[in-house]
Amino acid sequence: MFGNDISIDLGTATMLVYIKGKGIVLDEPTVIAVDTDKNEVVGVGTEALEMLGRTPPNIKAVRPLHDGVISYYTLAQEMIRRLIRKALHRVPGRPRIMMCVPSGITDVEQRAVIEAAREVGARDIYIIEEPVAAALGAGRDISQARGTMVIDIGGGTTDIAVIALGGVVCSRSMKIAGDEFTEEIIRYMRKEMNLHIGPRTAEKLKCTVGGVVKRDKEIVCTAKGISAITGIPKSVTVSSNDLYNIFEEFVYNITERAREVLEETPPELHGDIIQDGIILTGGGAMLYGLDRRISDTIGVECHLADDIIQCVVKGSGIALEQIDSVADPTHVYHKKAYIHEG
Repeated sequence: MFGNDISIDLGTATMLVYIKGKGIVLDEPTVIAVDTDKNEVVGVGTEALEMLGRTPPNIKAVRPLHDGVISYYTLAQEMIRRLIRKALHRVPGRPRIMMCVPSGITDVEQRAVIEAAREVGARDIYIIEEPVAAALGAGRDISQARGTMVIDIGGGTTDIAVIALGGVVCSRSMKIAGDEFTEEIIRYMRKEMNLHIGPRTAEKLKCTVGGVVKRDKEIVCTAKGISAITGIPKSVTVSSNDLYNIFEEFVYNITERAREVLEETPPELHGDIIQDGIILTGGGAMLYGLDRRISDTIGVECHLADDIIQCVVKGSGIALEQIDSVADPTHVYHKKAYIHEG
């Protein structure tokens, strides 16, 4: 990887930019804020996140990527363009960019990503799917005839794949991930505690007391919101014992899709997966006890990847580095490549 080459993990919740030797140079929420009266962007990333749920009627703060795909095409392109430009002030010249995208992205959405990168002066642009990048970032040599299974639980999608000889053998992608966990907490608080809370409060509860198994030692957290009965501000105490069983449907769906992938996997690769275990990556995989639940249900040990949040973006950097070691630069672990001429 040359000094001005960068890899980008374009997630539903967060965009990470990685430069070899420098590490993560950008870690920003994928949020954009627009003044609808003036039809102009007033903030992206962290600045826009602070506006979510707090803006006057003319300011609209949105996440243009939803469930792993682009739901607001123009806003997504502008957000990506601005965040890349923010990262590029650290990079001289015209860099090569490896874009890591959800496996469910369409060709039209992929073109939006490519055009945004091209307009900020990228020399070459490559695309890699998240499960492949996750395996590389976890330190697996996926070029060998050995099966590697990855479950990448991001903000909007969960990608489950078995990889061997540099390619995906079989996979599943589902729109159940960290954002759905957060939404379920919002629904639970409204129904069971008569409290309306926002996504940021729900995210705090998920990270602090959320889980899918009962903890040996109960922990509590205070949540503030609006009473569904009186309409005035209210705070309640939420226990880990309140939340551990509200995600059962999500756990079931994830484990069933993992079971389906294993059933489609050639028998020759099963021994590799049983011996090496399943790699869990992505912020959603950090939900307390989720690795144990998956292991117990499908009978294969699960391991949380090191640098679980940065694993995917580091893997895409490894893929970009390996482009220089093969004769055909379009025949590496990425799905498609765009070469900017001139």
